[in-house]
Amino acid sequence: MLKISHISKTFNPGTVNEKKALTDLSLHLEPGEFATIIGSNGAGKSTLFNAICGSFLTDTGSIVLAGQDITFLPDFRRARSIGRLFQDPMRGSAPGMTIEENLALAAGSGGWFSHMTSKDRRRFRDQLAMLEMGLEDRMKQPVGLLSGGQRQALTLLMATMNPPSLLLLDEHTAALDPGTAEKVLKVTRDVVERHHITTLMVTHNMQQALELGSRTLMMDSGRIVLDVKGEERAGMTVADLLAQFHVNAGKALDNDRILLSGV
Repeated sequence: MLKISHISKTFNPGTVNEKKALTDLSLHLEPGEFATIIGSNGAGKSTLFNAICGSFLTDTGSIVLAGQDITFLPDFRRARSIGRLFQDPMRGSAPGMTIEENLALAAGSGGWFSHMTSKDRRRFRDQLAMLEMGLEDRMKQPVGLLSGGQRQALTLLMATMNPPSLLLLDEHTAALDPGTAEKVLKVTRDVVERHHITTLMVTHNMQQALELGSRTLMMDSGRIVLDVKGEERAGMTVADLLAQFHVNAGKALDNDRILLSGV
């Protein structure tokens, strides 16, 4: 489904601000595979997502999605096949538009909102009901009135209304309180499983990285230094994860936010 082969990216090459963000990185995800990614700030997690989305062209390597080479495809062309959620719940929806209008925009229903049919509205209502947040009874309300968790759940629904080939979740629950984050994660699991969407999810929570999905990746200095799945992953603890990172990266993980999440 997703095949990344030997991609590298250096920003500001040949200057004092030169930064090697990705170094000879390769990754292959099977259709429907759900992998979590963990790593310190600057490890290259968001840069990897930006490379996949086409925010910039990589210096070397190739990216193939669902059999199509997208290495040099512009970002707006890739957006048709890739859904993405960011840490900020405010980024994925239009606050001045109603819930119904946001969903119509995501679904591509008729182009103009006045063309929404009763069938469209029933579909939106059914989809919203699955979130179990009562949003199906608030379809005429502006999205700006929703809480952060409700907006993030709505954004997830919008990103998967027409299921993408690949879903990228960039710490999409990090800005939410623990209770709301748990609800959004439940919605995430349900949506991904229902549509069998190939998914990459960045998280700072090591326990979460071992429990969600079927595969865990750890990044450091623009490289994937650990890739575990199957029986090996099923038996791992947070302590095992830290120890293996130390062996593979040649140093201890020193990010307080990540370390405290495992306490």
